[in-house]
Amino acid sequence: MQFADRLNNVETSAIRELFKLLGKPGIISFAGGFPDSAMFDVEGIRQASARALAEEPGAALQYGATEGYNPLREQLAAFMAAKGVKNLSPEGLIVTTGSQQALDLIAKTLLNPSDVALVEAPTFLATIQCFRLYGPQVVGVPIDAHGVQVDQLEALMVQHKPKLVYLIPTFGNPSGATLSLERRLRVLELAVQYKTVVVEDDPYGDLYFGEAPPPSLLALSDQVPGSRDWLIHCGSLSKVLSPGLRVGWMIAPPDLLARATMCKQFSDAHTSTFAQATAAQYLKAGRMPETLRTVRRVYGERAQAMGEALKQVMGDALEFTQPQGGLFFWARLTGANGKISDGNEFAKRAIDKGVAFVPGAPFFANNPDANAIRLSFATADVAKIQEGVARLGAAL
Repeated sequence: MQFADRLNNVETSAIRELFKLLGKPGIISFAGGFPDSAMFDVEGIRQASARALAEEPGAALQYGATEGYNPLREQLAAFMAAKGVKNLSPEGLIVTTGSQQALDLIAKTLLNPSDVALVEAPTFLATIQCFRLYGPQVVGVPIDAHGVQVDQLEALMVQHKPKLVYLIPTFGNPSGATLSLERRLRVLELAVQYKTVVVEDDPYGDLYFGEAPPPSLLALSDQVPGSRDWLIHCGSLSKVLSPGLRVGWMIAPPDLLARATMCKQFSDAHTSTFAQATAAQYLKAGRMPETLRTVRRVYGERAQAMGEALKQVMGDALEFTQPQGGLFFWARLTGANGKISDGNEFAKRAIDKGVAFVPGAPFFANNPDANAIRLSFATADVAKIQEGVARLGAAL
């Protein structure tokens, strides 16, 4: 059987392959980027689904508009307005089957094999794979603890004239980094100056542990005239409510939104109307603020516990910046005192000791950092985090 040439540009996710090893009894996993299912507001979702069936059973169970279930679009517009986004109507967004589908629609509507897409180095692995499926060159832009380095970004924009720039400005996956306010405004200025689309992926922005992060690029766009015309914002309920609902959304200029909607028609006709109606009822009931307070508190405690354990157990063999939100630690093995420095080899040793994490190299579009690793604290309680880090120490 002969397959499409485009498949030559991608390979199976290293993270998904790793999950095959996690069935071993007693494994403590720091590998996945999943939220903790114990914190799902099951009762709130149960009530929301019941109301959806009671109030509009036909709409909840029937085919729906590709753009999305209108009551949910209204709730999402209000949700974004509460986060500082101005002048967003329900018609200014479409509902997607998770924000992952939004990335695919963006790639379908914008990227040609001759194009260049700039992404953070490191960035979300699935984005690299998704973009490469459509043939462009994907180029990494260096980041630090304050997000993408805007001077390097501009230099690469001048060099490559990219079709788009993809960023996770707030609590990035895998980096955990948050783009500073000054850099956010500069990114918007660069988008206008070089007439380049900037994609803001924001699945983690509500998961902060202390002070709220800077406003999203979308919320800041009114401060940089013309930047809204070059900005796409992707949001998701997966990390804050339930990934099983598969509810995401995309906000974009009207022409792009229309073409993305057309492509979505070809893919799945529409996102599950029952899931959309349930999400709409949940947001309407006003339970989200309390849900967010709970997950922020729990994830904050776990992040603190992991940071303290890593310092105590790993010492100078591991470098990291304590995350202020999101789900991840991004760290580098230093090789100090003769300890292991290769992330892939350390991952194999760790599995033998009963703990799993993801090596960092696959998160780079090019020039991978073999010393980097990603650890998620989301699904392990404090006791398991401490035990898991102890096992990491034994694997050094």
